[in-house]
Amino acid sequence: MRKDDFARYRGEYQELGHRGAAPLSAAIEVDARGCLTAWGPDATRVLGYRSGEVLGRSARELLAGDLPASARGRLRARPGEALSGRIAARHRDGHRVELTVRAHPLTDAEGEVRWFVVAGPGAAAAAAPEADEAGPSDEARLLSDWTLTQMPLPVAVYDARARLVAANVAMTHVMGRTVDEMRGLRLREMDPRPLAQEVDRLQEQVLRTGEGVRHEGFGRAMSGAGGKRAWVIYLIPVKNAAGRVRGMSAVVLDYTEQHWARRRLTIVNEASVRIGTTLDVTRTAQELADVAVGRFADFVTVDLLDAIYHGQEPVRSRASRAVDFRRIAHQSVLEGCPEATVEVGGADSWPEYSPPAQALAAGRGVRHAVRDEEFRRWTEEEPRLAESVRRYGIHSVMAVPMSARGTTLGVAVFHRHRTREPFDDDDLLLAEEITARAAVCVDNARRYTRERAVSLAIQRSMLPRQGMRQAAASIASRYLPAGTAAGVGGDWFDVIRLSGARIALVVGDVVGHGVHAVATMGRLRTAVRTLADIGLPPDELLTHLDDLVLRLDEEESPTQEGEVLPQAGDATAGEKGSTGELGATCLYGVYDPITRTASFASAGHPAPVVVAPDGAVTLPNVSPGPPLGVGGLPFETVDLELPEGSTLVLYTDGLLRSAARDPDEGLAVLCRALAGPAESPDQVCRSVLGALGPERGGDDIALLVARTRTLDPGSVATRDVPATPATVAEARRWTSRQLADWGLEEAIFTTELVVSELVTNAIRHASSPIQLRLIHDTGLICEVSDASSTAPHMRRARTFDEGGRGLLLVAQLSQRWGTRQTSHGKVIWAEQSLPVGRADAALSISA
Repeated sequence: MRKDDFARYRGEYQELGHRGAAPLSAAIEVDARGCLTAWGPDATRVLGYRSGEVLGRSARELLAGDLPASARGRLRARPGEALSGRIAARHRDGHRVELTVRAHPLTDAEGEVRWFVVAGPGAAAAAAPEADEAGPSDEARLLSDWTLTQMPLPVAVYDARARLVAANVAMTHVMGRTVDEMRGLRLREMDPRPLAQEVDRLQEQVLRTGEGVRHEGFGRAMSGAGGKRAWVIYLIPVKNAAGRVRGMSAVVLDYTEQHWARRRLTIVNEASVRIGTTLDVTRTAQELADVAVGRFADFVTVDLLDAIYHGQEPVRSRASRAVDFRRIAHQSVLEGCPEATVEVGGADSWPEYSPPAQALAAGRGVRHAVRDEEFRRWTEEEPRLAESVRRYGIHSVMAVPMSARGTTLGVAVFHRHRTREPFDDDDLLLAEEITARAAVCVDNARRYTRERAVSLAIQRSMLPRQGMRQAAASIASRYLPAGTAAGVGGDWFDVIRLSGARIALVVGDVVGHGVHAVATMGRLRTAVRTLADIGLPPDELLTHLDDLVLRLDEEESPTQEGEVLPQAGDATAGEKGSTGELGATCLYGVYDPITRTASFASAGHPAPVVVAPDGAVTLPNVSPGPPLGVGGLPFETVDLELPEGSTLVLYTDGLLRSAARDPDEGLAVLCRALAGPAESPDQVCRSVLGALGPERGGDDIALLVARTRTLDPGSVATRDVPATPATVAEARRWTSRQLADWGLEEAIFTTELVVSELVTNAIRHASSPIQLRLIHDTGLICEVSDASSTAPHMRRARTFDEGGRGLLLVAQLSQRWGTRQTSHGKVIWAEQSLPVGRADAALSISA
């Protein structure tokens, strides 16, 4: 619009006012669908409706009758032209109101026509009878000061050279200048800031292309009033009847509240994704600090109560109200967090009047400015804090307690120094929300860490101790818990000393993770030790262990009311009625250093790997029976004859899975790692884990390596015993001579008594053949075998009983004793301990 046209239109409006016409003060906006989108305050005065009652409704609902026929015709024929005339509207209280209206179409950025309408009492029509007919003067009046003044939004009009022609009062408030000061200037000449420069560039684009633009910006108004605001700027081209761009209008919307609401929602969403990615307390706290810094805070500290940090429940001391804490994370917009007065991992305390202590006491977040009494007192008592506040310009602080599931864990403190605006209530709500999310994650991590520590402690307490004295093999082992959130699993291994200088090698894997799996593993380990002490062969031991798992499964799976468990043999019973909730695998083997044989049986567990002294790797054909808890199927024992110095490698499947997803591929990697010159068992463990388990996987890893030894033939003495009473004395004399040859004179008297009782018992109660064997191992073992399968039982003899005291005497004279069944009968054995020097000598001879 040209300046002379604007002046002419302005004069016509003023002339209308001088002729006594009522001013057209009621301003409304109607979109292309005829719905009301803006409602000025004077429209409420004229028609009685408040904006909330009419916005979004059809403008036709406010009419007391139809539009004049001339107006309807012009809308259809010339929708781009301005209109004016008289209409009848309906007041809110129901009476009819005659109005004079003028409407002018404006095209928005999407090309839709919006009507800006001003209206006043019908007297204006009498003063201006020509108003019923549309004409050039009506268009000029519509673009006059009245139209711009009535708009509740900041509006400005620019000419074809992007120079300001007119602006309403709302726009002058935004720009901080009067219309006269801005008229004829481009936006970049009014405001040198980047936002104004960008909008000025877009204005040129709109004038050049004739297409509207919507632009979002963030900054302070040119007037300087208030803080930073979020703006949406619509640049709309104004075209003549020929479609040529003659100017441009700019409408500015302040959507700061929506901007901050959207930004807070974005921060909350980001917090839900970024906080709690691991079950690590320190990492989770650091994620909270990272999310907050740079978004609504400049410096954040996260502190845990000292009791929580050490895995205890928090207890407030009544003697002192100071709160002890431990710094676990902080973050700043400044590199290196120079504002921090406590380093990560450091301990300190909050006085009772400090914001963190107040937040803990109140159970909710608090915010303070540095000038507040509580904050000033805190800085006066803490010189380091006062120096940090002064140096870095901290001016606003929020303290939010971290609480989850009824337990207060610590406090997150948010600071501002580079952001000019202080924290407000909305910031506090945002801090409380993301801190609450972080608190739940920290509590989860704390509980997981505690449960994992308990499980791991139980697990390790049940694993065999290093340094067990035995001559059958040199042992090395490794246990690596799972490195994922699944927790400690039920992988276990054991080395058990058996009678006859033998050892049992056991590796097992319980289904599941956590305390329950560890407890189940403890049960199975205890059961294996008990069954091994009886001297059962591997296949029978696994059969008993399988029955135990079935019973445990039934006990841990109670039936619902009215439900009957399926019985064994039923078509729906499955495997002996097992619910399948409890399961495990196990590999059990016995190595005899006298015969150099190893006997293995498997319950669904991988077979051992055997490495010969020359480095050749073989995989024994150990038939894998069903896993424990299935029931109903037998297990099979496989006997292996091993050269002296062979290496037995037992493991759980977690070792193979750490190297490859395919177990066969993992087994191939294991065999390659074991091939080569013989190494010590401990070096074998390191080599295997280096090749297959460089990182913690999703399952535990148990590894047991045994380098076999052969007991020196001179350490074993055997004598056949005829079943006659006279041979008992001869057995005692033979024993004395053998012990003297071994240099064990101090054990002769005790051993003679033990041999005498065992041989006598075999002669009286068993059958031939009877054999006496002495084994000089780390201890002194006496064994008497016979052809009877009946096992003796120790009992307490009464006063006048002639017998019944033999086994009691053996138990008193021996460190331990027992019986074991063989394929031809039984063996009764007793073991005596030797002095450490004698035991070490025997161990070195066998090695």
